Amino acid sequence: MEPHCETDHEAMRARVNQQIKKLFDVEDTRGIELLLTLQHTAHLSEFIENQFSGEMELSGPRMRLMIRLLVEEQMGNREGISPTELSRFHRVSKNTISALLRGLEEQGLIRRSLDSEDLRVFRIQLTDAGREMVFKTAPVRIAGMNKILSGMEPDEIAKLTALLDKLQLALILHLRNTGKFGELFPPPGGAGKAALEQTREGGE
Repeated sequence: MEPHCETDHEAMRARVNQQIKKLFDVEDTRGIELLLTLQHTAHLSEFIENQFSGEMELSGPRMRLMIRLLVEEQMGNREGISPTELSRFHRVSKNTISALLRGLEEQGLIRRSLDSEDLRVFRIQLTDAGREMVFKTAPVRIAGMNKILSGMEPDEIAKLTALLDKLQLALILHLRNTGKFGELFPPPGGAGKAALEQTREGGE
């Protein structure tokens, strides 16, 4: 965004905030301002990530799942991870995980097997092709994202990351307090199998 465009955007945002305060007789609009800024930032980052995806034939969310699986392998976990564990780690719904896993399975980049100790649960593992894909494309994607953030100082990035983590915890606490947490994040146990069954049904 050009500097003058950024100035115009800030001025418009200030006017909108003033109107919101006036229309609804509120003084503090920081909450909605922050969430709108996060939404805009997420939209921009998703658009940029899709540019990488177009070049590498692998979306950002799918790549992050595969990196997680590779890290587990390197840490000695050869059995893989359940969909439930992936859902909780990436803080996305089981339906989202199911869709991502279905796509990766169709690409031949992951495989699934029954848990050796709990036959209700599936474990997700990288295939040889998936492992090769991660080693080939992850460094390029990571370097590209780092280049985009090169205008920020390392301590600024660290502080921003810490604040966003704190915000995520606040949002999760809200979900727990309102009884909605379970709707977004599946409980442990047999839910992993259910998630994978959704994956299978959607892929047939």
